[in-house]
Amino acid sequence: MTPPAARAPRGARGDLFDPQCPTRRLLDRIGTKWTSMAVKVLAEASPQEVRFAELQRRMTGVSQKMLSVTLRGLTRDGLVGRRVEPTVPPRVYYRLTPLGLSLEGPLAAVRAWAEEHMAEIDRANALHQEGAVDD
Repeated sequence: MTPPAARAPRGARGDLFDPQCPTRRLLDRIGTKWTSMAVKVLAEASPQEVRFAELQRRMTGVSQKMLSVTLRGLTRDGLVGRRVEPTVPPRVYYRLTPLGLSLEGPLAAVRAWAEEHMAEIDRANALHQEGAVDD
């Protein structure tokens, strides 16, 4: 563990190339397909809230557990707000915080890049599988 004196001051900019920097963990969390999809769905609904079941329905292929883990992390990071209505069963609502809304632009750019270049990536993967590309 890094000694307290060696850590960057609270609020300081991170350094991705520092193995001890929490930026690496944050990028691991925000770089997943489920995070990108959740942020997109919540951004489209903003400023309205979205129920858990609706998020799961809109995020085709996500399991209840994976969605729960994703939302828990986004909530912990201050990107998503969570509200529970004390009904039976409880109704749980999610919305992006202002910080979460600021993440939508960069994630939208990454999603657009991926959609635009997917065919090229598929071709490169096919060539690699055929042995036409050296490692």
